[in-house]
Amino acid sequence: MRLAIYPGSFDPITRGHVDVIARATGVFDELVVAVLVNTRKAPSIEVAERAQMIREAIEEELGPEAAAAIDVVTFEGLTVDLARQRGATSIVRGLRALSDFENELAIAHLNRKLAPDIDTVFFPTGIEHAYLSSSLVREIAAFGGDVSAMVPDAVARRLREHHRG
Repeated sequence: MRLAIYPGSFDPITRGHVDVIARATGVFDELVVAVLVNTRKAPSIEVAERAQMIREAIEEELGPEAAAAIDVVTFEGLTVDLARQRGATSIVRGLRALSDFENELAIAHLNRKLAPDIDTVFFPTGIEHAYLSSSLVREIAAFGGDVSAMVPDAVARRLREHHRG
């Protein structure tokens, strides 16, 4: 069985992330979406809520059958350690633009050094999502802007609730 890890902060998950998830499920038998607890950043949404938003978004956007092959977990530490624990042979990374590639390539090389048996697989985000970033979505949502074209409906609803209170 081909198992891959798709790590990220997903703060929040965007339609670009969902595009990468959908495409990765076509290549791998099982996918683990791993929500990083990044101690160097102050997230706008707590990790447990981000994980729940991802589950809802996957179910809503990709359907229950696809959602059954996707596990959503939270983790701290190195992605390669999680990959080893789960028996994954690949790490999935999305690329929006050429500017992402340099940083992602450096991370892929470091991961390969730490775990030679785990490969990184890059999926370019669909062109219609290339402008999206979680940080821009957060900023727009914080100012009451409409992010419904940028994130799955389940996420847009939660962001509206989050920023009302």
